[in-house]
Formats: sequence, structure tokens, C-alpha cells
Amino acid sequence: MVGALWSLLGVLAGAFIAIQAPINAQLARGLGVPVAAAAISFLAGAVVLGVVTFFTTRTQGLVIDWRTPAPWLFVAGGALGAVYVTSSVLLTPRIGAAALMAFLVAGQLLAGMMVDRVGFLGVAVREISTGRIVGAVLLLAGALMIRLY
Repeated sequence: MVGALWSLLGVLAGAFIAIQAPINAQLARGLGVPVAAAAISFLAGAVVLGVVTFFTTRTQGLVIDWRTPAPWLFVAGGALGAVYVTSSVLLTPRIGAAALMAFLVAGQLLAGMMVDRVGFLGVAVREISTGRIVGAVLLLAGALMIRLY
């Protein structure tokens, strides 16, 4: 049952991404500067996450230790997210939300398979099986069909 809830949360998060792309594209049209729209989106997200972090740490009595053994992680995730949001802002009006989401999911799957394969940053190692390869090829084919037809 818990596994199903986590899966549904993943579907919901994916739906939010699909909705976020045209919202950010509309913001870019209104501002006339796509990168500014991405920056505003990131700022809004940072503010929300900051508030949630503040209340979560206060209610649970947690103390954040900022002395991390890997300080590059402080900027790497945000930098990758900035590329994602900026690309979404630029691509949504050009290829449409459905095609963008299809290609994003295909890219996530391919990168996820490599992350799993090498165990990047402590992720459990999972082999790239024939089934996973076939699934990735089918997903990429579906993304191309959504874009081209």
C-alpha cells in the first residue's frame, strides 16, 4: 500500500511539472525574457522551500549542519534544475507541453538508468536489463511520435 502511495506521489509530481512548463512559458511571454521567468520560478520555489524547511526543522527540533563533506552538492542540484526550468521555458512554446514532457521523461529515464547502473552518490546499483532497454526505446519512440505526429 505504501509503495502505491509513493508511486502516486511520483505521478502527481510529474503532473505538476507538466503544468509548470506552460505557466513558466506564459510568464516568459509576459516578461519578454525567458531567463528572467526561470529565475522568478526558482526564486518562488526557493522561498516556499525555505519556509517549509524553517517550520520542519523547528517543529522536529532539527539542526542543520552546513559543514557538508561535499559542498559542490549545494550548487549542483540547483544548477541542474536551472537548466531544466530554462529549457522548459524556451521549449514549451516551440514544441508544446506534451512533446516537452515526453522528451523530459525519456531523458530522465535514460539518466536514471545510468545513475542506477553506476550507483551514483549511493543509489542502489541496478543492472541495465533487456526489459529496461526495451522500455527506454519504447518511451523514446513514444516521445518522437508525440512530437512528430
